[in-house]
Amino acid sequence: MAPIITTHKLSKQYHPPKGPLAIKEIDLEIQEGEIFGLLGPNGAGKTTLIGVLCGLLPPTTGDATIAGHSVGRNPMAVKRIIGVVPEEIALYARLSGRQNLRYFGSLYGLAGRELDQAVDKALEEIALTDRAGDKVADYSNGMKRRLNIAVELLHKPRILLMDEPTLGLDPESRRHILDLVMRFKQDQGTTILYTTHNMDEAQELSDRVGIIHHGRIIALGAPGELIQAMHSEDTLRLNIGISTVSPATLNALRRVKGVKQISSDKHTLTFSLLSAAEVLPEILCIVKEAGIGVRALTVQQPNLETVFLRLTGERLTEAP
Repeated sequence: MAPIITTHKLSKQYHPPKGPLAIKEIDLEIQEGEIFGLLGPNGAGKTTLIGVLCGLLPPTTGDATIAGHSVGRNPMAVKRIIGVVPEEIALYARLSGRQNLRYFGSLYGLAGRELDQAVDKALEEIALTDRAGDKVADYSNGMKRRLNIAVELLHKPRILLMDEPTLGLDPESRRHILDLVMRFKQDQGTTILYTTHNMDEAQELSDRVGIIHHGRIIALGAPGELIQAMHSEDTLRLNIGISTVSPATLNALRRVKGVKQISSDKHTLTFSLLSAAEVLPEILCIVKEAGIGVRALTVQQPNLETVFLRLTGERLTEAP
């Protein structure tokens, strides 16, 4: 199957020839019907890539094709088959939710019965039918985000480009958006490019992930494949009732098969392990025999943030 989104040596420079190069020679293929997560910190180039793919920003070099249409040579054909959910809320606060949808639907060329049905369907999708007559100014941030998504559902796009759609949301609102995204793929077969700096979102939603850093794709693949490729260990932390552990106990713990590294800091023992589940019983047995009480324990398995940290030396954090 041919990819529905392809980029070849795609670059975007602001204010050439001396301005910053926001994305740098990106080669990328996204298959029809997949959720592709573009994961990276703020300023990595995620929003710029969305801007180029939707035809808002012309590429400086290279090109991208969307369903066979070049974004550089035929941007209008691209715009007819995509939906773009921007990072910033793009709604009219003084209008109701329904009025916003009717207005934007008319811009897509919808009218009459077709427009009415599209608006009703979009409101149902985002669970805002009962608040459709209220002004957007009275909506919560999560409701505004959902309505922002609904605008791009009106013309039934084959492809959704979603730029940080859960930014600043509380956990409940974030969960609603993530569930919506999964339904778009499962029920409609929508191809979704989803940008985020949130590792948990990318790992949960994505069929494949591209990690972008300083404008370049530095890792590409299924989340599990990227994590496995790093050969990362589990991290086990034991909160203990004493501040100092004897050298004999530390040596006994180091001899446990699968323990790669151990450190003791005040009331915490930290282990790097091949598999915490396999060695935890033996570790707890040694600790108990040494008369050490365990107040709490945590196990952290490798994840996409582990991959990013290994590749860049930086952590993924949300800008204040």
